[in-house]
Amino acid sequence: MSKKLVAFFSASGVTAEVAKSMGETLSCPVYEITPAVLYTKADLDWMDKTSRSSVEMQDKSSRPEIKDIPVDLSEVEELYLGFPIWWYVAPTIVNTFVEKYDLNGKKVILFATSGGSSWGETVAYLKDSCKGAEIAEGKILKPGVSREEFDEWVKTL
Repeated sequence: MSKKLVAFFSASGVTAEVAKSMGETLSCPVYEITPAVLYTKADLDWMDKTSRSSVEMQDKSSRPEIKDIPVDLSEVEELYLGFPIWWYVAPTIVNTFVEKYDLNGKKVILFATSGGSSWGETVAYLKDSCKGAEIAEGKILKPGVSREEFDEWVKTL
């Protein structure tokens, strides 16, 4: 098993593409954080205050169910954790993931996709969920970043 692992949640496919590229550059496995109940287009309508994603993000204790990932994290030393930024934080499904798996003693390097948001309170909201892990704020990847620029950034990790 590789000492590195990329795990990601992607609602629209943008973060999935970044995560796959990261796995290629780092030569490590890539696993998707998959909701037990997949999100529909209506669920992701952030303009609708009653949509599933809006309701989950309004309740910081929300922990959407996820499917198990088929990998033993005990050998992983560095976890590259990717997600889209929602309301200036990671989607609560990411908290579900980091709380489900033992990350004690691991380094968790965050990366995110966003059209214009900053990290906001992302690290603060994830810190309590990542008991015993060292969290590093990686990079927010905005549309238009070149593969060369991306690979150069990943090599600095």
